[in-house]
Amino acid sequence: MYQLEETFYFYLLILIPLLLVVFFYNRIWQKNIVNKHFNNKTFKFLSPEFSSSKFLLKTVIKIVVIILLVFGLVNPKIGTELKTVKREGVDIVFALDVSKSMLAEDIAPNRIFKAKRLVSEIFNKLGSDRVGIIAYASTAIPVLPITTDFSSAKMFLESLNTDMLSSQGTSIIEAIQLSKGYFDDDNQTNRILCILSDGEDHEFKEDQLFSAIQESGITIFTVGLGSSKGAPIPIKENNIVKSYKKDEKGEVVITRLNENLLQKMANQSAGKYIKGDNTTQVVDDIINELKEMDKKEFESKQFVSFKDQFQWFLGFGLLLLLIDSIVFNKKTKWIEKLNLFNENE
Repeated sequence: MYQLEETFYFYLLILIPLLLVVFFYNRIWQKNIVNKHFNNKTFKFLSPEFSSSKFLLKTVIKIVVIILLVFGLVNPKIGTELKTVKREGVDIVFALDVSKSMLAEDIAPNRIFKAKRLVSEIFNKLGSDRVGIIAYASTAIPVLPITTDFSSAKMFLESLNTDMLSSQGTSIIEAIQLSKGYFDDDNQTNRILCILSDGEDHEFKEDQLFSAIQESGITIFTVGLGSSKGAPIPIKENNIVKSYKKDEKGEVVITRLNENLLQKMANQSAGKYIKGDNTTQVVDDIINELKEMDKKEFESKQFVSFKDQFQWFLGFGLLLLLIDSIVFNKKTKWIEKLNLFNENE
C-alpha cells in the first residue's frame, strides 16, 4: 500500500518536454553552424575530442534527475504495517430509484442525476461510517455491499442509470426488504436506509408498504426528487429530445413527486423526509441526523504506519547530478580503446 503526499508537484514534469525542445533546437543550431563554416572532415580534424553522444547522454541524465526530484517532492509513502483497527460509525444504505420517471427534468438536470449528486456529496461528508448501494425499479438489485471504501462507492454510484433494469415500474417494498440483508447485526440500532425517489409506485398497497417498514426495523430517510406540478419523461437520441413517453391512449405521461407517500414512509420508521431541491440542505440534514445516532463498532484492516520514501529519490537524483557534472562533451578514451564496434578498423 502506498500514498502520494503532495501530488501537486507532478505538474513540474512539464519541464521534461521543454527540456527536449531545447535539446533538439540546440542540436539543430549546432549542426547548422558547423555545416555553414566547416565540412565534416575539417570539423573532425579541429575537434577530435567532440562526442555528440555525450550531449545526448547528459540530456537523458537531466530528464531522469527531474523525474527523481519530482517524485522526491511528491514524497511517496509505503505502508509498512497492516493492523486490524476498530472504528465507530453508522451503516447507511442508499436506495436509488432508477425507473424511467427519474429522467424527468423538473429538477435540473434530471432526477436521476440529482440523486447521484446528492449521494456523492454525502459520501464526501461521511467519516468512519459504512455505506451500501441498491438500485430499484420494478425490482431491486444490490449494487454495492456495505463498505468503507468511498472511492469504490462513488464509482458504482456513477454507473447507475435508468436502463440498467429492463422492466419498468417502481417497487419500494423490494428495496426495503433487500436492504435488510446489508446489515450484519439485526440488533444494531443504527441501521439506516436512505431512499432517493420521486415516490411514484403503483405496485403496492400502502398497508403492505408500512408493514414491510415496521418488520424491517430500519430507520428510513426519504429524499423527494421532482415537483408536485410534474414533468413529462423525455425520450432522447444523442442527448436530443425526440419525443415524450406516452400512455396507452397516446397521451403524454406526466410524472409527479409523491411527497405524501415519502413522508409517510419516513414517519413509519421514525426517520425523516427531505425535499431534494437544495443539495447543501439535504446533505447537512442527513449528516446532522447521523451524528445524533448511536455508533456501531466494527473492525477493518488498514495500513496504520507509512514511511517516507522521498530520501531515495532525492539521493539518486543528487547522485546523477554529480555524475552529470563530471561528464564532458568529449570522447572517453578507455571506451575508444575497447573498440566495441570495430570503429578503428
